[in-house]
Amino acid sequence: MELTPVLLCGGSGTRLWPLSRKSYPKQFTHLTGDRSLFQSTAQRLSGPGFAAPVIVTNGDFRFVVTEQLSEVGVDPGTILIEPEGRNTAPAVLAAALHLAAQDPESVMLVAPSDHVMPDAAAFRAAVAAGMEAVKAGQIVTFGISPDRPETGYGYLQLATTPDGSGTAVALTRFVEKPDAQRAVEMLKDGSYLWNSGIFLFRAADILAAFKTHAPKLIAPVQAAVDDAKVDLGFLRLAPGPWSKAEDISIDYAVMEKSENLSVVPFTSGWSDLGGWDAVWREAGPDISGVVVSSNATAIDCSDTLLRSESDSLELVGIGLKDIIAVAMPDAVLVAHMDRAQDVKRAVEALKARKAKQAQVFPRDFRPWGWFESLVMGDRFQVKRIVVHPGAALSLQSHHHRSEHWIVVQGTAKVTVDDSVKLVTENQSVYIPLGAIHRMENPGKVPMVLIEVQTGSYLGEDDIIRYEDIYARS
Repeated sequence: MELTPVLLCGGSGTRLWPLSRKSYPKQFTHLTGDRSLFQSTAQRLSGPGFAAPVIVTNGDFRFVVTEQLSEVGVDPGTILIEPEGRNTAPAVLAAALHLAAQDPESVMLVAPSDHVMPDAAAFRAAVAAGMEAVKAGQIVTFGISPDRPETGYGYLQLATTPDGSGTAVALTRFVEKPDAQRAVEMLKDGSYLWNSGIFLFRAADILAAFKTHAPKLIAPVQAAVDDAKVDLGFLRLAPGPWSKAEDISIDYAVMEKSENLSVVPFTSGWSDLGGWDAVWREAGPDISGVVVSSNATAIDCSDTLLRSESDSLELVGIGLKDIIAVAMPDAVLVAHMDRAQDVKRAVEALKARKAKQAQVFPRDFRPWGWFESLVMGDRFQVKRIVVHPGAALSLQSHHHRSEHWIVVQGTAKVTVDDSVKLVTENQSVYIPLGAIHRMENPGKVPMVLIEVQTGSYLGEDDIIRYEDIYARS
């Protein structure tokens, strides 16, 4: 029987600011290797025994999802677009209703897309161990064997201490994040596991649990699924009924109330990368406890993370202990390791000051590629724009600015009013204010150009679209 992975990837990950932001959260970033967390999760849950995944995300990330899956050769399956974030319970319910309409006996493996599990084979074995309980009508969750008294995770209390066989054990109760003393006590007890937030069940069984424990969610989510619209291969849930669904997690809505819940202990490595201290831990500190990126240097430091996300920005730490320092082109975080969980407070403070760095990533990803601002001044802005092979920007015009385009790599097909021409490397073209224009990449390699904007207003909302292959309004 094939399992259908349900990958949840709509969160914002503010505790990993400034690398993770609302406009480009941690699941899509390369935190621990050459693949994003989302890509690693999709690959871990693909191959023999797995059907194409169901992805639940929001409209802003829909093209990022398809692009990243294509890069690692994973069939995207169904992509459900949430009109707005309503937490995990409505998201899981929507996926279950979608799958149950095809086969109520569908087996769903629900997983966040931002976790690290280095041993994919061990996790697949744990999933196989949970299938016997699923066949008996159980809802299965996966508990992580703790290796330290962690206060940042919720816990699962088991009915019996795991015997090491990996078989499912009955769950006694969910336990909220403990204080330090209680975490030490639970670690010594041996019958407590970390709550991973990963679940395995049949669609029919989770729907029965929702009907019993969260019946008010059924009607709005069912209506959102029934009235969903297909849009460029995505399935957009209907916004009206969706907005009426309660904003609640799957744990609170269903799991903590269910009596048919079993836990499969998982003893291999796992992290939800819930803070920079977790990133430091997963990166493998050296003998002095130091982790540095390729553009960072540590001198006489200990138990410290130094990370620069820009090739043009060198980060140097001298005599630091228990420090996190993360540098982006537009923001820098410096924090004590013990205060890693307080980074979200910094995001709230920046939002209160209306600083764009609180939520907006310096590189703006679009369905056709991405752009970043290199310099901005009074009445001008310079951008680098990268367009994927075969991609095209919308046919558009601007009220307040003119533009100069200089191609530095590849070939651009440029439309300006009635003129269409190819512009190659070291050539440029001028777009007068008000002209209807479009840029396309007809080649086989990414096309890179420098755009110089001049005008009285340079905001991204100064745009009139006439045609768009990505159906953006």
